[in-house]
Amino acid sequence: MQSKFLLLFLFISASISAQIVGKVTDTNGQPLSYVNIYLQNSYIGTTTNDDGNFSLAVSEKKDYKIIFQFLGYKTLTKTLTINSFPYILNISLGEETTSLDEVVLNTTEDPAYRIIRKTIAQRKENIEKLSEYTADFYSRGLWKVKDVPKKIMGQEVGDFDGMLDSTRTGIIYLSETISEIAFQKPDKFTEKIIASKVSGNDNGFSFNSAQNANFNFYENTIELNAALVSPIANNALSYYNYKLDGVFYEGPKLINKIKVIPKRPNDRVWQGYIYIVEDDWQIYGAELSTTGAAIQVPFVSDLTVKQNYKYDATNDFWVKLSQTVDFGFGLLGMKGDGRFIAVYSNYDFKPEFTKKSFTNEVISFKPEANKKDSLFWKGSRPVPLTNEELKDYVKKDSLQILRHSKPYLDSIDAKSNKPGFLSILTGYTFKNSFQKWSVGYEGPLKSINFNTVQGWNSKAGFTFNKWYDDNQTNTLSAAVHADYGIAEDRLRFTANILRNFNWKDKLRLSLSGGSTVAQFNDMEPISPLINTFATLFFERNYMKLYELNFGEIRYSQEVFNGLHLYASARYENRQPLFNNTDYVTIPFDDVSYTSNNPLAPSDFSNASIAAHNILKTKLRARINFAQKYFSNPDMKFNIGDNKYPELNLSVENGAAITESYYDYTQFEASLNQSISLGNKGHFYYNLKGGTFANGDGISFIDYKHFNGNQTRVGTSPNYTNVFNLMPYYEFSTNRSYFEGHVEHDFRGWILGKIPGINQLNLNLVAGAHFLSTEERKPYSEISVGIDNLGFGQFRLLRVDYVRSFYNGGSDGAFVFGLKFLDLLGL
Repeated sequence: MQSKFLLLFLFISASISAQIVGKVTDTNGQPLSYVNIYLQNSYIGTTTNDDGNFSLAVSEKKDYKIIFQFLGYKTLTKTLTINSFPYILNISLGEETTSLDEVVLNTTEDPAYRIIRKTIAQRKENIEKLSEYTADFYSRGLWKVKDVPKKIMGQEVGDFDGMLDSTRTGIIYLSETISEIAFQKPDKFTEKIIASKVSGNDNGFSFNSAQNANFNFYENTIELNAALVSPIANNALSYYNYKLDGVFYEGPKLINKIKVIPKRPNDRVWQGYIYIVEDDWQIYGAELSTTGAAIQVPFVSDLTVKQNYKYDATNDFWVKLSQTVDFGFGLLGMKGDGRFIAVYSNYDFKPEFTKKSFTNEVISFKPEANKKDSLFWKGSRPVPLTNEELKDYVKKDSLQILRHSKPYLDSIDAKSNKPGFLSILTGYTFKNSFQKWSVGYEGPLKSINFNTVQGWNSKAGFTFNKWYDDNQTNTLSAAVHADYGIAEDRLRFTANILRNFNWKDKLRLSLSGGSTVAQFNDMEPISPLINTFATLFFERNYMKLYELNFGEIRYSQEVFNGLHLYASARYENRQPLFNNTDYVTIPFDDVSYTSNNPLAPSDFSNASIAAHNILKTKLRARINFAQKYFSNPDMKFNIGDNKYPELNLSVENGAAITESYYDYTQFEASLNQSISLGNKGHFYYNLKGGTFANGDGISFIDYKHFNGNQTRVGTSPNYTNVFNLMPYYEFSTNRSYFEGHVEHDFRGWILGKIPGINQLNLNLVAGAHFLSTEERKPYSEISVGIDNLGFGQFRLLRVDYVRSFYNGGSDGAFVFGLKFLDLLGL
């Protein structure tokens, strides 16, 4: 029944334009997926879908020679005389029989090594042959889940807006793109998307980009979260063993099928088969797999890349026609799989590029790209939809109309708006989806903490959110919060309102004000949660606070590509605070609480600041050189580029309302960058420097404070903005300063080569940190650590040994990294 349904669909497609339609199977009648089908001596072609069906658009009734090519099967050339359309053509492909009869075996070395060495020697020449081109590109992405649990960690999962069937299985993502791409070495690339389709969202934009699909095994490494070494990289022989599995002929060309075997399975490597053309020393095809452990994405179980190439006689080299990426995943009891298809056609290897051919806009959408109708797609997609995909489009397009209706949205809201038993403590949200607004209550249970100024404290509040478009790019949000500390017996209120105008230039304006307790370092290096544990269980009250009564206005915008401006004006009334409790869960005889004065920890009588008022203004510019980005009519997304650093420049001015000695101006500049070194890991650096004008008499609050860490707990993904053994306020300054941080994450480059240890999939990390101020001798730290610690799919732990050096002395300690706290905003 399903095959008849799909064949009917193909006939309907064929009626739109002249087409050849049919099915490709093996000799046992089983469908063959993603077979390359193209007209001889051209790039006009198509690919079979999961069901083996295909449709090939042709324009005239005449004789054609059609090539059917698929890895592992004999290439077939079919000569046709077409007198009418649609033309039905069903093909059966026989398995390719590989042979070693023509290979002279060497008893000391497999013949595969000779082939691989010659291919490596010609790697740069092969890259040069693909130095520039234009092409048409088609991509389709699909994610499926199965047996989805009804609850995950006690929370209702739902049916993914109707995507799941009664067995908790279904397609959660299906999209297509048709685009025109252009490339020029070394890294110039542009993609203009002509058509974009997302199942169930007629206003959606697919980002199945050609750049992300560019798995080029001629390069030394392939970036896939981690840098995987290519089987024909310059250093490939250090990572792989090879075995010649057999040879066969593609016309007059001898093809070598080579088995790729990792020397160390948990290295950043591939395994599988690569097909090399004898004498040409180019890739004929590839079927290579890796694991989630190798790319360090634990929820991915496996990932397979399959590529098919064809010979271009005009340019005398082999070019990629199609690629599939298949993967499996599992997380929190939910399992699934996915596939991304890429089809290339209409190559031009002698394009006439100009200076305007490439800009910083890497991906763009043509007008109405997401509004193409079904007739356009049926006549344009080179890979027919499967029965399952077709049904998904029909189902979700119907559901989409329903999901935008007022009765449906009201019914969904009615279900989700029901308060829970503990809502008064945990929080509650009331949503009106049709009118695009929601109000929320944030309960006190989620933010209970302890410090020696407030004692046990928590906050609660109300929020309001309004969005003016379906993509929520134009929004208004407001909130009011109350914060109460039991020991201090003080209730404080804050409020804010934020207007986000768009996601193109990201224009934002906000107003805020109220009364709160604040850390002297406004970067808040001490997590309230970590401070709670350090205080209650170790009698270490590191967090030092003052009262801040304020009113503020903020502005931010990307004024043009790569330049972000941030400005703020703020009135502040600052009041000193003192400890109000000495409660501790586990007292220590040799440890006691310090005062709330960061300058004099043993002085419980005198405050570090006097009460005063000040008006602060700040202007910051963030500059991302040669910022690459992709955009659609509603949004602009900046793409991280490790080729250039990010530069930040800021000036902050303080004008006291009464006492002029509080006046100051601070200038600061910073430079930071993340640099990929291929399979050798990532190198990070962050350099900062600044100075004060007229800063001698300013309040300690306005000093430059550096992010220290006395808790021995790290919370950030990397340590390029923190000194892990430095006291929080000992080096604060109102004069000139410089700090520098460097860190290198080897990503398995070293530990992955040590037998036994390489089974643990750990990363070696090394770092160095330096601080210089005018009034003190330099302070420095060096560290070495192990990252990617954890269990199964959860690897969010890190351990470092850090050694500090100051004034001729040295100290050392272990720092335990809890990266999940940063992800949770704790």
